[in-house]
Amino acid sequence: MTTVSLGLRSSGSYGSLQQQIQNGVLAIQTTPPPPPLASARKPPKMFKEKESLFHWISKFVGRKKVGMLLLCVVSAAVFVWVLYVGKGEDGQEHEHIQSIRFNNSMSVTYTESTQIHGGQNNENGAFFPVLDKVGRSENITPPPSPPPAPPAYFTGYTLPPGNPCESFTLPPPPADKKRTGPRPCPVCYLPVEEAIALMPNAPSFSPVLKHLTYVHEENLTKTEFGGSEFGGYPSLRQRSDSYEIRESMNVHCGFVRGIKAGHQTGFDIDFPDLLEMEQCHGVVVASAVFGAYDLIQQPKNISETAKNNICFFMFVDEETEVYLRNSSGLDSSKKLGLWRVVVIHNLPYTDPRRNGKVPKLLLHRLFPNVRYSLWIDGKLELVVDPYQILERFLWRKNASFAISRHYRRFDVFVEAEANKAAGKYDNASINFQVDFYKQEGLTPYSEAKLPITSDVPEGCVVIREHIPISNLFSCLWFNEVDRFTSRDQISFSTVRDKIMSKTNWTISMFLDCERRNFVVQGYHRDILEHWAPPPPFPGTIAVHPPALSIDEAKNKTSPEILKQDVVSNPTRKIPTKRGRERKSSSKRHRKVTAGNRSNTSG
Repeated sequence: MTTVSLGLRSSGSYGSLQQQIQNGVLAIQTTPPPPPLASARKPPKMFKEKESLFHWISKFVGRKKVGMLLLCVVSAAVFVWVLYVGKGEDGQEHEHIQSIRFNNSMSVTYTESTQIHGGQNNENGAFFPVLDKVGRSENITPPPSPPPAPPAYFTGYTLPPGNPCESFTLPPPPADKKRTGPRPCPVCYLPVEEAIALMPNAPSFSPVLKHLTYVHEENLTKTEFGGSEFGGYPSLRQRSDSYEIRESMNVHCGFVRGIKAGHQTGFDIDFPDLLEMEQCHGVVVASAVFGAYDLIQQPKNISETAKNNICFFMFVDEETEVYLRNSSGLDSSKKLGLWRVVVIHNLPYTDPRRNGKVPKLLLHRLFPNVRYSLWIDGKLELVVDPYQILERFLWRKNASFAISRHYRRFDVFVEAEANKAAGKYDNASINFQVDFYKQEGLTPYSEAKLPITSDVPEGCVVIREHIPISNLFSCLWFNEVDRFTSRDQISFSTVRDKIMSKTNWTISMFLDCERRNFVVQGYHRDILEHWAPPPPFPGTIAVHPPALSIDEAKNKTSPEILKQDVVSNPTRKIPTKRGRERKSSSKRHRKVTAGNRSNTSG
């Protein structure tokens, strides 16, 4: 049997192809080889192209020069390869890094030697490649994230030079010997559009306290004096601990028996109303009438922006709801002018005035998503846009809590005696509360307390921002009202001074005449009338009888007049004075806006 070579020659001038490759030198053919055997395999096309190329070069260059040329090319290739390998070994710790960033929050790094084998989707739908290190056993760890930016806080502002409100000063009161009581005074408000533009984008700073939560207890035990199930009966030790201001605190703040304020806690609210209150953001204006004690007043001079963006909520009990349906046409929409009427069930107290302290002091619990709140008593009529009020008394002052001081009294002891003289609460309870505060260090007001100008507020209006420290003050103020008397003017300074002793937080107390500029004060319904007449039919004009004179009032013996004599202060000339004051209230009310200091009717 004859063996045939398959294209590989064992001898000849060129040697075998295997030997040529192993020796690293390939001889150049100068004469054409003899024709191959028929049975031999045809050489690959690549070798044919190389042979023709070398044949073409050999025509113009000698064999020695070609060898030198090839030697230079091989040397250059080896030199470049050595440089590349050396650089890779020296820079292994500094390999080229590529980065992939997902959702602008996390980055994954891999080197050039990393192979990407497919990937997978996370729960947000973002694609994450599966990384595999070649020749490495180290785990890939993302780089440390940068430290979080410090939170931004509102630090106040100053009005630009030339702004009329920047240089506004309060004029002296008019010399009217016939009027010695309280009266409104001019206030410089910015236009509504400018006030809205100055609304802070960040909350005010809350000193020390950053996180505030509220006590929730199902099984309550009364161990000491005062308190209620709604307030949770906090002990005196818990009361003392609540004034130790810390970064995180858990305090009693009403609604103790329920997880959600207004749901099975006492002071219960229908679910649709709770949902509507939770959807309120930004600013809320709130008021309340319990026991049909006051006539609901409609706000005036409210801008369209405020009507569309500010929540107006009026809290009433079931008795007041019945009265409103019979007298003012409250229907299933629960809207009465601008007010959204919310009916409260299962009231926690028998005293309507104490029930009114729940929404007054705990609005931050009823409206968890609100930034600013304006509380006005039910007897007041709001006559200035809420944005202008917030700008003037909070933002411009860089304050988070503002309340007016009493127009006449500034000492707690004097206020307590005035409450006893007017029969606002039983004397024994007032004396017990004042004596308790005296044992804790309460002293009469003096100039030593400056820059604090008063210990007694006129509490019918509260303007505040909902931040932890102001929410804490409201909770602790409510706890005092829950434990002692409902006269919140007596407990105000005690709570304020205890918090001020632990922090640099304070309360802005503005003049009572400034308060009377944006609210018009009326009288309680039992003073105005025993029961309001039914509303007139549409298209008719309501005609009210003139106010009774003093002599006529003395000659009357009806129960209405006798009730008025008991409730009202005997030194007041209510029948005649009220008629004249109501008739001229628009003339007394003075409002100053930026660019116009002239007095205008409110």
